[in-house]
Parts: sequence; structure tokens; C-alpha cells
Amino acid sequence: MTSFTVSRIAGAVALLASTTVLMAPAAIAAAPMVKTQAPGYYRMMLGDFEITALSDGTVALPVNKLLTNTTSVKVDQALAKVALSSPLDTSVNAYLINTGDKLVLVDTGAAGLFGPTLGKLAANLKAAGYQPEQVDEIYITHMHPDHVGGLMAGDKPAFPNAVVRAEKHDADFWLSQANLDKAPTDGKGFFQGAMASLNPYVKAGKFKSFDGSIELVPGVRSVFAPGHTAGHSTYVVESKGQKLVLWGDLIHVAAVQFDHPEVTIQFDSDARNAARQRQQAYADAAKAGYLVAASHLPFPGVGHIRRDGKAYAWAPVNYAGQP
Repeated sequence: MTSFTVSRIAGAVALLASTTVLMAPAAIAAAPMVKTQAPGYYRMMLGDFEITALSDGTVALPVNKLLTNTTSVKVDQALAKVALSSPLDTSVNAYLINTGDKLVLVDTGAAGLFGPTLGKLAANLKAAGYQPEQVDEIYITHMHPDHVGGLMAGDKPAFPNAVVRAEKHDADFWLSQANLDKAPTDGKGFFQGAMASLNPYVKAGKFKSFDGSIELVPGVRSVFAPGHTAGHSTYVVESKGQKLVLWGDLIHVAAVQFDHPEVTIQFDSDARNAARQRQQAYADAAKAGYLVAASHLPFPGVGHIRRDGKAYAWAPVNYAGQP
């Protein structure tokens, strides 16, 4: 190849490069922001059981006003230590257990009973590969609206083939017309939400209460843990020597209540007993080392706890791409 040819090629390349720069399309930074998260489910195995954490969304709570047996200043200081503030985006989680024989859902989220930012559980259940019709049994930790609202899809049961189960003391309290009638005005909504969510299942013969701590299906048992409500229950899931305890509302704000288990919340019906249940649950989990999950810990809300002096430290599960 002659030097003249090389020179012509080099010149052509330079011209093309400059033309490409001049003709480059405008930057597309003005594309609209999506402002949504990925589907809210997290899968893991527990022995032979498949556990799927399901997000119902998050709700901003003024936790510095809601937490009790403390002060708003102390709550704000605890949040600031982990770069958080109040109102705090608070997860609402539910847990799906596939035992191989039964598909069991623990809690159902809020649907429309707790504001517009929740109600995502049904979509996330489907995104996780399941249909509401496949759910065999639903276990309720307690009948507050952010745990039972998802039982209904409009005016129809959201889980048409499921039997719903909850502790007898909770059912007797929240499904009582007499209790609704005598409740203060700002408390009536809790009763109305429970009744609207549960009564269709009651009428269809698909609600069965249980009394105290019992095995519900092989590998899943309830543990009576009253305090947050009269019949608040946790659920113990065990398979092949592995154990997970679903705590329900034993804890609401990780940044505060792991350091200070004595801190309670206005939603507790018996704050003293709620604190006692929490302290016992912490001690048991730290000593035995099993997994725990809670309805309002940051999604997926699953991890271990350990003692940290007189307090406790939370260690969330490490993200795994495969269950």
C-alpha cells in the first residue's frame, strides 16, 4: 500500500470521526423517571420448605410520636444514628410458606385499609409465580388492618379456596359488635376493618379460630404471644432442622427497639405485656440462633439477632440470587 493511499485512508477516517461527533444524537437525560421498585418478593429455602417474603408496600409513620415508653427526642436521635428520620418509611411484609403439601400465607397486607401506598401484596404474589387461588390456608398474626385487609379484593374474598385461621382471643375481640359499639370514634375503624375482611370468610365457613399454641400443619405451629393485641400470635416454621419464627408485630422500629426492647407503640393493647413478649423473643432467638422475620422490619424483614451488651443487634439475611 502506497504512502499516498495510507494518507488518504487516514484522512477519511479523521473526517468520518469528526462528522460522527458533529452528528451525535442529543443526550437523553430528559427521559422521564420511572419512580417504581422491582416486584417485591424475596425467596429462600428453609430445609425442604420454600419461603417467599411478600411486600405489601411501605407506609410513612410518625414513629417519633407513635412510640411510647420513650421520648420523641430519643427516637429522633436513634433514627439519626442510622441516617433515618421520622416519618419513617415502614415496611408491611407477609410470608408465603410452601411446604410441598400446603401453600400457607401468613398475613395479607392492608389492601385499601391503610392508605394508598400499600395494597401491593396480590401483585407481588403473582409476580412471585403464585395465584391467590392456590393458597390453601392463611394464618393471621393479629387483626389490625395492615394484616387482614388483603383478605378481600373489593367485595369478594381475595383467596377463594383458602381457610383463614387466627387465635380465638383476637377473633373474639375484633369481630365483636359489642366491642365496636363501645370503642372510641378513632378506634372504630380497626373493628370495622377486621369485620369487613373476616366476616365473608366466616359466613362461607372458611374461618377457623384456634386457642393458644398449636400445630396448624406439619412444620408450622402457632405460639400465643398476647400484648400487641389480645390474641397476637407468632408462627414457628421448621423443616430439616432449620427454623424460622414469624414475629408479626413484636417489633415495629428496628433502629429503636433492638437497642431498647422496653419501647412500645400506641397500637399495643397491653404495652407492658407486649414489651415482655418482645424481650423474651429476642432472648430466645439470640440464644438459639434461628432465623426470624417481622412484619415491619425493612423488607424482606428476615435475619438473625445477637446480643450486643444489654441490647441486641440485627443482621439481615444476605441477598442471594438463588433460593
